[in-house]
Amino acid sequence: MPSQSPETVVLPDADALAQAAAERIAARFRGADGRIAFCLTGGHSPERLYELLAAEPYRETLPWDRIHVFLGDDRYVPHHDALSNFAMARALLLDQVPLPPGNIHPIPTGAGNVDEDARRYEAELRDFYGAERLDPKRPLFDVVLMGVGDDGHTASLFPGRPELDERDRWVVGLPQAGHPPFVPRITLTFPAMASTHDMLFLVSGRGKREIVARVLSGADLPAARAHSHGKLAWLLDRDAQGEQCDVD
Repeated sequence: MPSQSPETVVLPDADALAQAAAERIAARFRGADGRIAFCLTGGHSPERLYELLAAEPYRETLPWDRIHVFLGDDRYVPHHDALSNFAMARALLLDQVPLPPGNIHPIPTGAGNVDEDARRYEAELRDFYGAERLDPKRPLFDVVLMGVGDDGHTASLFPGRPELDERDRWVVGLPQAGHPPFVPRITLTFPAMASTHDMLFLVSGRGKREIVARVLSGADLPAARAHSHGKLAWLLDRDAQGEQCDVD
């Protein structure tokens, strides 16, 4: 794992955080050639961002025909279920923009076995990437969005779990999550998520202040293990601000 100090940017509120994230994403996508790979996150923090990307000027100006959308993790439930990260992303973003249907890549949840569907998603990612091994010089993703739970988990990589040390698999299944809701999950691993030009953590709310301070001070928590072969930035609103951060 490369040693890397993240950029930390503190915005006045959640709306400003979403706007800053949207501008970074738009700049990356507008400057990209060929296919673009965008890895989404779940939770509440990205909701305002998804709404912004689905509205003008982003809806009209981003190259949606070249953007492929993936998910960093999801609950092992049907895609229309209220617990599904994909359902949230589809309602707020994917159904609101002119994405070709073939550019949307939800995590499969229909096989009845989390490991089988995890391997299916891994095969889909490898096919999209065009190789069996990740090359740090050729990232899989253009942008990976991340969040952090109050226990320090990110994606569906939970404290104390063996998946934290996975180095070969790109995607793994978890029979049970380490945090509510306690349903099975499928998640990308750290090596897969690290294969990106930009990794953006989006964190808002006073309830996240303690865990943000712990992660950014170097505590051994899953979110602190996340790394990027490109840029790594934590975008925080003032309520989530740790003492070590300065307002941008």
